[in-house]
Amino acid sequence: MRYVLLLLLLLALPMEASAARVLTLEQALAIAVENNHDIAKAGEYAKYVHGKYVEERSAVLPQIGLNAGITAARDNGQPSFAGGGLNQYDRSLGLSLSQPLYTWGKIGAAIRAAEIGKSTAKEQLRLAQQAARRDVTTTFCNVLLAKEMLRLSSDNLRQKERHADEAQKKFAAGVATDYDVLAAEVALENARPALIRAENQLRMTRERLRFLLVLDEEVEAAGSLEPQMAALPSLETVQKSALTMRPELLDLGYRVGIYGELVTIAAAENKPRLDLKGSAGWHQLEMGNMTSDGAAWNIGVYLTFPFFDGLKTSGRVQQARSDLATKEIEKQQLQENIKLEARNSLNDLQEAAEILKALSGTVRQADRLLQMAEKGYELGVKIRLEVDDAQNSLLQAQINRAKAATDYMIARVNLDWVMGRLGEQTN
Repeated sequence: MRYVLLLLLLLALPMEASAARVLTLEQALAIAVENNHDIAKAGEYAKYVHGKYVEERSAVLPQIGLNAGITAARDNGQPSFAGGGLNQYDRSLGLSLSQPLYTWGKIGAAIRAAEIGKSTAKEQLRLAQQAARRDVTTTFCNVLLAKEMLRLSSDNLRQKERHADEAQKKFAAGVATDYDVLAAEVALENARPALIRAENQLRMTRERLRFLLVLDEEVEAAGSLEPQMAALPSLETVQKSALTMRPELLDLGYRVGIYGELVTIAAAENKPRLDLKGSAGWHQLEMGNMTSDGAAWNIGVYLTFPFFDGLKTSGRVQQARSDLATKEIEKQQLQENIKLEARNSLNDLQEAAEILKALSGTVRQADRLLQMAEKGYELGVKIRLEVDDAQNSLLQAQINRAKAATDYMIARVNLDWVMGRLGEQTN
């Protein structure tokens, strides 16, 4: 019985949660590049494009096939000397060959389009990788901010608890009033919701990070909100880099080239083409009691010229040219959007840097002010309200400093994203 009670007690104890996996930003980025679904899809798209290139390139190579057949026939309507009234058996086995000689540029355009498609796949992969790095870095910084907010909320709650205890002791000693005790208790209770919100925010940001990393285990971010300040690039530098390195802009430029080749392909539909065709093999013909067999072959050059197809080709060309013009408009539109993004991202980084610099000494000053207020309150030369104001000022300064540091780190990452060089080596 004693062992049964011991077992029940052990089962009643709460199970210790498994420790979260602690990751640095570099480790998180490495995991994201390996596990991210968008990156995996971009890799599969590259395989698809390569297969499309192989398919289009096959058009310039000879097409060789094996053909075999056996036919049984009887036609009583034919005269006897032509085999009428007799069972006929026709057997054949051979190889067929087909080789395009001239297609008015259709095959060459298709191959060039497929070749350009390889470049689009490369840019799609770069885009997915950079987007993953941007999202993971932003979320990682938000986890660090959430941890800092939780620490500040916890420190503030402990401080309020200490002040409430001191108020109770002073009230018992007769040097504090009911108002002082009640004010300390209200301040203590008002500090609890901030802690609850901070705990929930940390859970959500950690879950967001885990989702981006495609991990089944809990994760924790290791780092600090102490960014390394760097000189701001010029607007011309940012825009030049963005217009030459942004993956989506390069991808769209390649697609314009593909649509240009599609115009050539559509225009060749009603143009002449030459094909070499031939076959070689064995043929047997059995007719009643007569049988003959032997080698058989043929070869020839064939001209095809569908000079009038009911204006179908003209319609296809018009559609292809419209698609090409649409892509060119989209490219111009994207260029303008990127220029605007470059200007805005640079302004955001400049704003974040200036705010961070302005708050560099505020926390230290607010902490000194609180120490002075608490000392004055102990000596009786400061009132409770002054201490509370100093506490709120310090807490707000610490919160503002943490948010400013996070904003600067995220703005720096976003600028690298806009310039199209996030996570890439640049000269």
